Amino acid sequence: MSKQGEIIAIDETMNFDSGFTKREFVIKTTDDGDYPQDIKFELVKDKTTLIDKYSVGQKITVHFNVRGREYNEKYYVNLVAWKLDGQATPSATAVDAGGHDDIPF
Repeated sequence: MSKQGEIIAIDETMNFDSGFTKREFVIKTTDDGDYPQDIKFELVKDKTTLIDKYSVGQKITVHFNVRGREYNEKYYVNLVAWKLDGQATPSATAVDAGGHDDIPF
């Protein structure tokens, strides 16, 4: 599944005693017409760094799986992102040592 939207929040990576890591982020959907939604996704394990090249305010497409589980007779649903598409934030390394950037104008 996939959803398009603008990033409105990016949380820090959470490390658990078991060695498990996860990172959450939220997008405001742009593909829901007149009724945009704020949707929280999570990145787990080696995918937690996928969001590093993006920042709040950028538009992205999130590819994700829906995961469900039961714990103490309560049911939970997680949206686990596995791929992010969008234009990455330009890095500061785009300027060379001579002070010239890669932009031709």
